[in-house]
This record gives sequence, structure tokens and C-alpha cells, in this order.
Amino acid sequence: MFQAPSVFQRAPLPPATRESEPGHEQTLTAPGTPPTTVPNGPATAAPAKRRDAYFDNVKFLAIVLVAVAHAWEPVMDGSRAARAVYMVVYAFHMPAFILISGYFSRSFEMTPGKVKRLVTGIAVPYVLFETAYSLFKRYAGGTPEQEISLLDPWYLTWFLIALFVWRLTTPVWKSLRHPLPVALGIAVLASVTPAIGDDLDLQRVLQFLPFFVLGLILKPEHFQLVRRREVRLLSLPLLAGTLLFAYWAAPRMQLGWFYRSNSAQEMGAPWWSGAVMSLTMFGCALVLTAAFLAWVPRRHMWFTVLGAGTICGYLLHGFLVKGAGFTGVFDRFAWLASPGGIVFVSLVAVTAVTLFCTPPVRRVLRFATEPDMNWAFRRDATEL
Repeated sequence: MFQAPSVFQRAPLPPATRESEPGHEQTLTAPGTPPTTVPNGPATAAPAKRRDAYFDNVKFLAIVLVAVAHAWEPVMDGSRAARAVYMVVYAFHMPAFILISGYFSRSFEMTPGKVKRLVTGIAVPYVLFETAYSLFKRYAGGTPEQEISLLDPWYLTWFLIALFVWRLTTPVWKSLRHPLPVALGIAVLASVTPAIGDDLDLQRVLQFLPFFVLGLILKPEHFQLVRRREVRLLSLPLLAGTLLFAYWAAPRMQLGWFYRSNSAQEMGAPWWSGAVMSLTMFGCALVLTAAFLAWVPRRHMWFTVLGAGTICGYLLHGFLVKGAGFTGVFDRFAWLASPGGIVFVSLVAVTAVTLFCTPPVRRVLRFATEPDMNWAFRRDATEL
């Protein structure tokens, strides 16, 4: 994973007093680890990290849903059922991803070492991939007017800059007595403020903010709660009812409410609907995310190891989806819009994102997602 402790990568070591809590990685002694001298104490072995299989499973399955939903966009217009499923997936897949990001950002502080990991693990990949996607759109997409602008994220790079902003503000949210209501208030105000503009995709940064803040205040016992058998059973009729409602709403509801990239006025809706939809969508996303987390396997699965490579799966699958659109694949093969074609597109997306998350791909992209930039930082940050 890249170096910043985000949803894409391994979580930071918890404080010593919380090592035994569920959902945290445990401190182990790695074989062959050289001893570390402790003042006024004996030599001890340096700690190693053990990943939590449950959270790796969550991250991989969430990134699969992201890729599949992106692959559906060019082919779902002719199918009401496909649009309904797309709406259900979009209602929670990014909220779930962001919530987990917040959960693993709880230990972030403005210390030299963590600032260094924030820059090298999020800011640098954002600069590199925003540049790469802009050039890809200019030359492969036949858009010569496409400029390289780090202030206007294109396609899926918005999440990196949003994560950078959210994590920078983590100390603020940790210091507030009631951070979630404040974050919800900010999201509501953003949804009715068209003057925010497109810089840094601030509409999405602010409207998705409550999910990150919620992750910051969650505790391991909350994840234990949603993994109970009763929650799994209740989630089945809930999902069925959600799909039926989505099928009814598919031809009536704008998809912009799910993207959270515009205000209500920009979507041609009355200003007050922004506040109503913000709170409604937050509640729906929260319930669906709990249902999703309830069914994620707790044990080590064949895909668990891929949870460490979700940054690669996230950033690479966009080239595949947009490349297919630029080359006219979806126009030339009209059968892709049929039920069988949508299933085929889904399988291709799942296969591709699985391959993109594998360790060999992660090693190849390490220069961009986990750059070694000790030369750019002071010695205290580098040593940490």
C-alpha cells in the first residue's frame, strides 16, 4: 500500500493500550528483527504489523463495487433494472470506502512522520495520476483542450485530494465535542451553495465529509455490532426493499444526488431539496453500509491479500473504463447494453480490478503510490 495510512493501505499501529481491540492490527515480533534499545531497559525486538483480514476484505470488495459501477455507466441507460442496481450500489460504495478511511485516520496527528506519509502516500499519487489522467484524456480521448490542472480533479482522482483535505482536518474533528452534527451541517450548507465552484471538487469534499468524520468516531465494538447474525438477517429484507424502491425511482431520480458533485440549484432543484436530500442520502448510505459490512467475511479469504493493493485497483481501472469509451467499444458493440452484455461488462470489471490489486502490479507502481522521498524531508520525519 502507499505510505499514508488510508483506506487503501495498512492501518497504523494502534496505541499500546488498544492493541487487543478488535479491528486493530496487533504488534508482533517479526523473526529476525534486530533488537531496539530502550533507555533504562533491556533490548526489545522492533514490532511488526499484522493486517486485519476483515478490513482487507472490506477494502477489496468495496473497490470491486466501485469498478463495476463505473463500468455500468456507459451501458445501463437502456435498462431500468441496471439503473436501479447502479443507484443502490452508488448509494453506499463510496460512503463505505470513506468511512473506513476515517476509521483508519483516527491516529493522525500533525507530527513530522505522519505528515511525510500524508504527502508521499496521498499528495504525490494525486499529482502523478491527475497528470496522467489529464494527458490520457487529451491524447486518447481526442480532447486537445484538456489542461493539466491540479485544482480541478478529473474523473476518479477527486478521492485522493478529498482524502488529503479530510486527513489534514482530522485534529479539528477530534477536538470537537459533537463532530458529526457539525460535519452534517457543513454538508447541508454545501448542497445549497452553488457558488462553491469546481476547485478541488469541494462539493464532493464537503458533502462526503460526514462519512469520514463518522469513521473517526467509530470504535471497534461498532464493527462487532454490525457483524452480528441478527444484522445480517435484517439486511436481506432491507436490501430487497431498497432494490424495489430503486426500481421505482430509477426513471424519476437524478443521479447527481448520488455523485454529490453539485448543489441542488445546479441540478435544477429547489434549494431546500439539497438539505432534505443530503440528510436522506446520509441515512440511506449509513444503513446500506451497515448491511454491506455485515456480510463481509471475517476470516482470511483468497482475496484478502488484495486488500493491500486497492490503491492500484482504484487508480488503474479508470484507464480501462475511459479507454473503452474513448475507442468506441460501447458504441460498436451495442449488445453490451443487453442484460447479458451488462453481466459480461461486470465480469470484465471484476477480473480487471482483481488483477490490478495483485502484489506484482503493486510492486510495479510503487514508484507512484509508495514513493521513497526521504531526500525531500528533514531527518526527524525520515527517521519516524
